Amino acid sequence: MTPITSIEDLELIYGEAVPRSLSKVTTHITPHYRTWIEASRFVVLSTVGPEGTDGSPRGDDGAVVEIADDKTLLLPDWFGNNRIDSLRNIVRDNRVSLMFMAPSSTNVVRVNGTALVTVDEATRRRFEKKGKLPRTVIAITIGEMYFQCAKALMRSELWKGAIDDQKLPTAGDFIKERDALFDGKTYDETYAEYAKPRMW
Repeated sequence: MTPITSIEDLELIYGEAVPRSLSKVTTHITPHYRTWIEASRFVVLSTVGPEGTDGSPRGDDGAVVEIADDKTLLLPDWFGNNRIDSLRNIVRDNRVSLMFMAPSSTNVVRVNGTALVTVDEATRRRFEKKGKLPRTVIAITIGEMYFQCAKALMRSELWKGAIDDQKLPTAGDFIKERDALFDGKTYDETYAEYAKPRMW
């Protein structure tokens, strides 16, 4: 493969950005963005650290983040597998990006900014569910935000029908592939139960 090694060469291939793609950018949450984000139950959190990059899916049974003010988003970190890759990265390099999706919408909302991880009791209590609190909360300060053109989701038909799950490897299959003695079937059954909304 022949790599492109300069911005000048890259720009020769693509030309100038479409003006509307630049003018749509905002540095704070507007009323329309508030409505959209409050409807989103899923976001991909992207971080960067000394070991490389990380993209982490985050979901909830309601809004995936809370809007603290027009520049700040709060993302609770519920109990998981304790890899804490994203949190490790944020502690060492506070740059983050988020990609919000909402069921059936072909638009995507993107946020670029900075973040910190807090164990502040009052902040954690904002997310209390059935007496449970998240271990920490990620507070994101918005640098810029904008909606993404719908072409990608329309082209992929992401929300149209469903792929037959029987044709896709399960979580248990992935682990068993690395450990032949692992009981993938029991793991999948347990995981399906654990992943229900009462997981907090």
